[in-house]
Amino acid sequence: MAEWYELSFGEDYLLVYKHRDAQGAKHEVQRMIRWLHLPPGAKVLDLCCGMGRHSLALAEAGYQVTGVDLSEVLLREARRLDPEGRIIWHRADMRELPFQSGEFAAVVNLFTSFGYFKEDEEQIKVLREASRVLKSGGRFLLDFLNPAYVAAHLVPYSEREDAGQQIVERRRIEDGYVIKDIEITAPGGEPRHYMERIKLYELDDFRQMLKEAGLTLQNVHGDYDEELYDPNTSRRMILVGVRA
Repeated sequence: MAEWYELSFGEDYLLVYKHRDAQGAKHEVQRMIRWLHLPPGAKVLDLCCGMGRHSLALAEAGYQVTGVDLSEVLLREARRLDPEGRIIWHRADMRELPFQSGEFAAVVNLFTSFGYFKEDEEQIKVLREASRVLKSGGRFLLDFLNPAYVAAHLVPYSEREDAGQQIVERRRIEDGYVIKDIEITAPGGEPRHYMERIKLYELDDFRQMLKEAGLTLQNVHGDYDEELYDPNTSRRMILVGVRA
């Protein structure tokens, strides 16, 4: 049976998340560059690049960018948005990357593209691979949700119409996961169902997992407009660190 992440990042994902804008990505990338102390022209891996918004912004800022994702649909969209072919796009599982050890100066993992798997060891595999492809002294940025903020601000139900289709989203926290059920219905059509499931991790959990992967956490930011992370009020938990 296919896993949720093998099913949910298809054509309908483009509809549900099409409001994500390039301008926001540019702002976030400017912060990333500063937090990562990226030298001009450095090689950067965008791990779980999706439609490539951040990859494109990084390339525009002068970096050598490689984007990796499991979804062929999202990679197709990324390639469409990159007609000049400035970025190297790869289809791969984030637990097994097709790159040489020490190839990148930085690895970024954005928009809560972590916690997809049920077992902690599978998440640690992702971090180990990120560590492996980083050169010594290479830096990482992992942009995750803040569990306390999610619990306090979770919207259980929302409904909207887009491109003539009805989109219903139901959200809940259950057994240590935040789960979103998505139902999309075209006029006169049968509903199409998807699920997204993210395992919730606290900052101390990340410290331990990063340590096991050979990565050292240096800074935690609460959002792209927040230098400091507050475990109770910050919207995000953005982890920045280094491979020894």
